[in-house]
Amino acid sequence: MSGGRAYGEVLVGPTAPPELHVMTYNLRRPVAHVMPHSPDRWETRRPFLAALLAAERPSILGTQEAMPQTAGFVRHSLGRHYRSVGHGRSANGRGEGCPLFYDTERLERLDWTQRALSPTPEVPGSTGWGNRVPRILVAATFRDRATSVRFLVVNTHFDHLSRRARVLAAGSVRAFVASRGLPAIVTGDLNSGEATTPLQELLRDGGLLDAYSIASSRLTPEWGSFPNYGTPRLDRKRIDWIATTPDIEVVEAGINPHRYAGGFGSDHLPVQAVLRMPVPAAP
Repeated sequence: MSGGRAYGEVLVGPTAPPELHVMTYNLRRPVAHVMPHSPDRWETRRPFLAALLAAERPSILGTQEAMPQTAGFVRHSLGRHYRSVGHGRSANGRGEGCPLFYDTERLERLDWTQRALSPTPEVPGSTGWGNRVPRILVAATFRDRATSVRFLVVNTHFDHLSRRARVLAAGSVRAFVASRGLPAIVTGDLNSGEATTPLQELLRDGGLLDAYSIASSRLTPEWGSFPNYGTPRLDRKRIDWIATTPDIEVVEAGINPHRYAGGFGSDHLPVQAVLRMPVPAAP
């Protein structure tokens, strides 16, 4: 593990071309009937989340457990030139989702899709792999305005109960990425640690690589990414991941342990990476 940079208020921050700052972050959905002094209260977490987003300013942010009010707050906190794609995972398009946020000053969105992680991916709200709630992927193709590189981003959230559902979801994501034939980034809460069967399935055949493991510089130790508002620890699993196709250079990566404005915006930690896309071939 490299020593990385000294901890400060910003782990990565805004990046200039050709580098892209990518973040994955489970936002922890707001829940009712939380004790007034609990760190899990949405009203308590809001300023911490806003401070993190204002400091880090990722070019691309893949989120999980986002309710409509949460997604709106994230868009507002990032700034007026950010947009998002993705809606709720239920059959009617409502409820919890995995919206993908992006900086329109840097990126042009070319297309996007949302698919169920199920035997019938085109059927909204569908299940069938042992998961009780619907699981989805949100994918978008972008063109970097600075470099003209086109690339794919897939954001997802695997099931928390069924290992079979996680394994099959991993295979589905891997196959989707391979079918597009573009440099690709996968972000998500995979509810799976290193060396588990779902991760082995996602990274099988080397079509996708773990960004933290291959980074030229690791900005932090490999913290467990679910400290549940406690002090980050090294003996916990990293269940939040950024993966890339081998043609993408991972300059830096880290699991962000900072308390922005004095607290955590979620029970998860953000995972962040600085990437360089392959240079397009000359015409």
